[in-house]
Amino acid sequence: MSCLCCQGFTTPKEEDCGRGHDPHGDDHHDHDHDHGCGCGHDHGHAVAGEGALAALWRDGPGKAAVFAAVAVQAAVVAGRLWPSVGDWPLLLAMAASLGPVARRGFAAARGGNPFSIEALMTVAAVGAAVIGAVAEAATVVLLFLLGECLESLAAGRAQAGIRRLAALVPRTALREASGGVETVDAADLAPGDVIVIGAGERIAADGTVIGGDSAVDESPLTGESLPVAKGTDDPVYAGTVNGEGTLRVRVAAAASESAISRVVALVREAQAAKAPVERVIARFARIYTPAVVGVASAVAVLPPLLAGQPWEDWIYRGLALLLIGCPCALVISTPAALASALAAGAGRGLLIKSGAAVEALARVDTVAFDKTGTLTRGRPRVTDVVPLVAGRAEILSLAAGLALGSSHPMARAVAARAAEDGVAAAQAEAVTAIPGRGLTGRVAGAEVGFLAAGEDDETVRPLRAEGKTVSVLWRGGVALGAVAARDDLRADAAAGVARLKSLGARVLMLTGDSPQAAEPLAREIGVEARARLLPEDKLGAVRALQNAGARVAVVGDGINDAPALAAADVGIAMGGGTDVALETADAASLHGHVADVGEMIGLARRAMATIRANILIALGLKSLFLITTVAGVTGLWPAVLADTGATVLVTANALRLLRR
Repeated sequence: MSCLCCQGFTTPKEEDCGRGHDPHGDDHHDHDHDHGCGCGHDHGHAVAGEGALAALWRDGPGKAAVFAAVAVQAAVVAGRLWPSVGDWPLLLAMAASLGPVARRGFAAARGGNPFSIEALMTVAAVGAAVIGAVAEAATVVLLFLLGECLESLAAGRAQAGIRRLAALVPRTALREASGGVETVDAADLAPGDVIVIGAGERIAADGTVIGGDSAVDESPLTGESLPVAKGTDDPVYAGTVNGEGTLRVRVAAAASESAISRVVALVREAQAAKAPVERVIARFARIYTPAVVGVASAVAVLPPLLAGQPWEDWIYRGLALLLIGCPCALVISTPAALASALAAGAGRGLLIKSGAAVEALARVDTVAFDKTGTLTRGRPRVTDVVPLVAGRAEILSLAAGLALGSSHPMARAVAARAAEDGVAAAQAEAVTAIPGRGLTGRVAGAEVGFLAAGEDDETVRPLRAEGKTVSVLWRGGVALGAVAARDDLRADAAAGVARLKSLGARVLMLTGDSPQAAEPLAREIGVEARARLLPEDKLGAVRALQNAGARVAVVGDGINDAPALAAADVGIAMGGGTDVALETADAASLHGHVADVGEMIGLARRAMATIRANILIALGLKSLFLITTVAGVTGLWPAVLADTGATVLVTANALRLLRR
């Protein structure tokens, strides 16, 4: 039986099959695989965009099953028409159908695995024919090939989502050139190129909008249900669909470094990396299969030798035990579920980098969020302009004049508010940034400063109590007014925290910001707040939680979060975060929704529950048929049905994770 572990869920090692294998090689080539479950065989990978049934036929299982079915049916008809030929037509049909299976079993044995299911099937079929059970032998081979066919079809579904994702990026793009625009291969785009995306077209590369306004459908990459408004300086991603406007985009990354390419590569790597429970089961299977072969041999030989029982009856039962003993369903119970979970997550913008991360996520009971850019949008917004001496328009004009050219978030917020209110920025000269304080300069010959408000300033204390950052505008030593800004919570922050609490998780905020800025936001969404934490303090807080027995997930987006992300049981990076955070984390939310953390944990818990159910199904069915076979109640073809049935059941159960 071809295992799902042979369908791209795990990467075979060279010592397993005696030949090298590139896990990221050309998907159009076939490879000889040999796995711990003993399923050494050839198979191909479906081409992107190819139908599951077409791929099944091209890769072989469909052809083999149809050939066996036709051959067995023809043999039955021949036997009815010419009874004198006896069992020869069925014997020939069985031999022809068994040939490819026997070759795979022999290849696996040469590669160091004599206990592959192909080898066991060959021994059982030949043995049945030798003792005269030719019809059952032919039926067993046919059932085996049909099981391979069904299993391959189910396995292809778990990979289809990733293949479709990889196929989203268009092959060509319109690149601006000196004479206008030219059509080029998307793979040839380089950072700095400017491309034009018309209405309804797919975006060919990750980049930043430098002209035009539109709404972009990001659902293929992030699962976002509604189009996202895009304007100047907004990021866009390869494979997403432009709306009604035309966009000019400056390319930020080559095709191989796009968000979609990273998702596909990381999911494939994650599927290739064995999770802890998977490694345990694989080690168990390597002991279990030889043990079953020993038991089957004893059943076939000892009763006739020691008790004078009929040889044919007990050899028949021993052969049936060989088939029942294949651990395929047990071995694939974990990788099938993990691969489905990884593919389901990627389709929703939830990137989980390994099977081990899925296991760790399922055990999380404490979630610690960074504040800025994680629970909040990461971009302050001016909420209040408080006149003291001057009017609102003058305050905004002077502050915006100083802020022009500054990259400080508060300065950008002021400039944006002035533009929004239609207030022209004043002409400022000799502007100087004072680290940690603000900006100073000259406007119309007067000294002007836009500086952080003092801690004891009674005027701004009510604003600070609401978690706002306050700066005061000064001219000639006189306070003209104050401007307050706040980095607002993400729209789904409260719902995301509520979801985590419904999963039984404790939720904290770990931030380097001041208590005045952190605590009002924490109260608003109902989380514990720990403020003024340096990176080493966040790391210490995570260690303390772990020492107290907590299983901690840390969610962050900045360089200062990297130590805590690495130390946590699971690190989760928010979309749009720094490369350091994304590389350090075990998982990432591509669209940066707080609710995604709860979705990840829920998906991981469902995956682990599926794995436990799969193990029970596999062991339960095998135990039942082992007993009935030794008792003489069931024979060869029920044994194959037991193995095939268990494999199909655990596969189908795993594929339920792909449903949204």
